[in-house]
Amino acid sequence: MAEYDTIANLFQASRNLPFRWHSEAYTYLNLIGNVTGLKILDLACGEGVYSRYFKQQGAAQVVGVDISPEMIALARAAEIQNPFGVEYLVADVTELGKIGEFDLVVSSYLVNHAPDRPTLLKMLQAIARNLHPQGRTINITNNLGQAPETFNICAPYGFTKTAQLPLTEGTPLEVGFILPDGTEFKVIDFYLSPRTYEQTFLQAGFAPIDWIDPEVSPEGIQEWGESYWQDWLTHKPITIISTQLI
Repeated sequence: MAEYDTIANLFQASRNLPFRWHSEAYTYLNLIGNVTGLKILDLACGEGVYSRYFKQQGAAQVVGVDISPEMIALARAAEIQNPFGVEYLVADVTELGKIGEFDLVVSSYLVNHAPDRPTLLKMLQAIARNLHPQGRTINITNNLGQAPETFNICAPYGFTKTAQLPLTEGTPLEVGFILPDGTEFKVIDFYLSPRTYEQTFLQAGFAPIDWIDPEVSPEGIQEWGESYWQDWLTHKPITIISTQLI
């Protein structure tokens, strides 16, 4: 999205927030598992941190796609500095054709930008057309089931959410990141009900989805303490959607 062009470096810096590595990445990468020999399409790849990780871990092919030219510029710069053989493309996922047949299609905070069901369907159809039969898709996203009255628990983790209530289909969600130095930036997500997601994945040709709760790494607990993570694990501000093509 165009908004990411203006915040590309800030979004990259948000990787330093404890939840992004000790919870988001820990849960996501454990769920993905062994990638040796896999062909992986990484949608909304941002600056390519996961794309590079997959290639380092033995993936046969990794293609990263992002709508933001500035994000892809950061990814390509990292590839030049430390070549892993990752290919990066600037593209809008809602308009993405078939660029290959992949074992796994992943995304990081992509589907939460869909303002309505037709747009979500276009995203999911793009995922489907780039998967081989029974290929998997795993997607990090905002937890749409989090009760709005608990949004304020996110702030101590450097993550904020605000929205005009009541939440209805297409309600904008302002999601903020507060960096360790106090710098704050925001992006706009949209609320669609969990049922809308479940139905739209089915419509796009996927098996019933699994909603995966965030966990915290042992290192994160050791470094920050169990009490630090209590609200995070109770109210689950993020979630992961996992399924496979039928």
